[in-house]
Amino acid sequence: MSAAGQDFGAPGKLLLTNGVSTIEGAAGGGLTPWAVIAGNATKDGIGAQAAASIVELPDYDFTSISGTVGAWNRIELSYARQVLDTNRVGGALGLGNDFKFDQDVFGIKMRIAGDVVYGPEWMPSIAVGAQYKKSLDAPVVQAIGAAHGEGAEYYAVATKLFLRWSLLANVTVRATKANQLGLLGHGGALGDRHRLQWEGSIAHQLSRRLVIGTEFRSKPSNLAIAREDDWFDIFAAYGINRHLTATIAYTDLGSVATFDRQRGMLLQIQGSF
Repeated sequence: MSAAGQDFGAPGKLLLTNGVSTIEGAAGGGLTPWAVIAGNATKDGIGAQAAASIVELPDYDFTSISGTVGAWNRIELSYARQVLDTNRVGGALGLGNDFKFDQDVFGIKMRIAGDVVYGPEWMPSIAVGAQYKKSLDAPVVQAIGAAHGEGAEYYAVATKLFLRWSLLANVTVRATKANQLGLLGHGGALGDRHRLQWEGSIAHQLSRRLVIGTEFRSKPSNLAIAREDDWFDIFAAYGINRHLTATIAYTDLGSVATFDRQRGMLLQIQGSF
C-alpha cells in the first residue's frame, strides 16, 4: 500500500480493500457490511464511493442506488435508495401490477479497533454501525402486517484479510426487526422486537484485480402473511482500475412475499476515489 497524501481523496488503499457497496450503502460485500471504510483514502484523507446495483429475480426486480463517504479510514456515512418492483406479483397481492416498494436507508459506521490488512495477523478490523430505514410506502406495508413503516438496526462487524492465503473473512452480528431489509416495514404479528442475526463472508483473491467469494445473511421472520428466508450469494468482483469495480453474483433469496425460489443475478458497478 502506498502512503496516502494530504489531498482530499488521495488514494492509498490496496485495490479492492475498500470493498464493494452493499445494497444498503455501507462498504463491504453485496449483502453484508465489512469493517472497512468506503473510498480509496487512508487516515490522511476523505474518500467516497457510489454504486448502482440491480437484482433480477423470477418474480421481482430490485434496484439500489447508493453513495458513501469515508473519512480518515475511521468513519463512514452512507445513503441508499432501494426499489422493489413487484411486477405481476403486485397484481396477485391486490396492489396492482408493477407496484414498487421504495425505501431510504441512512447509515453510519465507525472503525473502533484493528486494521483489515496490517497489524497482528489474527487481530481483525472491528467496526460498529447503525442504519435507519424509512419506507416510502408506510400505509401499504402496515396494511400487509408490518408493525412500523420505519426503524433502526445496529450491527458489529469484524473483518480480516490474511495476506499469506489471500483470504478475507468477515463476521457481522446485527440487531434488527426489518422485514425484507425494511422494504416491507419492521416487525409484525410474529415479532416486534430486535433480534440478533448473523452474517458472514469468505472471499479469495485470485489476482490483484479479481476476488471471488460467498456471503450468508440470516433474517428474522415477523410477518404472518409469509415466511422470510435467509439469504445467500456467490460473487466475483473485478477491479477495472483503482476507481471502478464491477461485481456479479448469483443470489438465493428464498421466499419473498409469498413467492418461493427467488434466485437470480446481481450486477453492480461502483465508482470510488
